[in-house]
Amino acid sequence: MSTGYLSLEIKRALRAGKFLVFTVALPLLMFVFLASVEGDGDTGKLAGLMIGMTTWGTFAAALFAGARVAVERDAGWQRQLRLTPLSGGGYLTAKGIVGMVVALPAIILVPLVGAFGEGVRLDPGQWAQVTIGIWLAAIPFALLGLLLGQYGTADSMQSITGVLMMVLAMFGGLWVPLTALPAVFSGIAKVLPTYWMSQVGNTAIGSGENLLTCVLVLAAWTVVLGALVVRRYRLDSARN
Repeated sequence: MSTGYLSLEIKRALRAGKFLVFTVALPLLMFVFLASVEGDGDTGKLAGLMIGMTTWGTFAAALFAGARVAVERDAGWQRQLRLTPLSGGGYLTAKGIVGMVVALPAIILVPLVGAFGEGVRLDPGQWAQVTIGIWLAAIPFALLGLLLGQYGTADSMQSITGVLMMVLAMFGGLWVPLTALPAVFSGIAKVLPTYWMSQVGNTAIGSGENLLTCVLVLAAWTVVLGALVVRRYRLDSARN
C-alpha cells in the first residue's frame, strides 16, 4: 500500500466536513441534551449515555467514509487506479484505514465532553476500554461502508447511509436504553453490530455483555464483511 496514496485519501476525507455534522456535532449535542434531561447527576447513567453517543459518532464516521467509494466508482476513479501500481488490496486497505481515521474525532471529543463537561469519572483502564475499545470496534463498520460503496451510486449513498445509520443506532440501543423498550427490541439489538460495539464500552462500567463475547461477535462481522468487500471488488474489477 502506498503511503502517499493513503496520506492523500486521509486529507481528502478530512476536508469533506459534512460528515462532521452527523458524526461529531449531533452525538455531542444529543449527549449534552440527554445528560441534562436524564442524567440526574448519576455517574453511571452519564457514562452510559456517553458510551452510546460515542458509539454512534464513531460507527457513523466509519460508515460514511467507506461509502464515499460509490462517488469514486461513478467518476471512474477506481478504473484509473487499476492502471497504476496500486494493488486492489492496497486500495481497500487504505479505504479501511481512512474510515478508522475519520472515526477519531468522535472517539476523542465525546468522552472529553463527558469528562470535563458532564463530570463522568472513570479510571484509566475504563477510559482506555471506552475509547480505544470502541474505536477498534468500528472496523466492521468501515468494511460495511466499503461494501455499500461497491454497490451503491453517488446519488443514492447519502440516503442509504443516512437511513442505515439511524436504524443501526435506534435498534442497537444507542439512543434509548433497551431496558425501557419491549423485550422484542433486545432480541433485535443482539443481531446488530452496533449493540455489540456499545457493549465493548458498557462492560468497562460493569454493565452489559461479557467483553470476550463482544469481541468474538464483532470479529465475526469483520471476517464476513471483509470477505464480501473483497469478493465484490474482484467482481467489479473483472467487469471493468
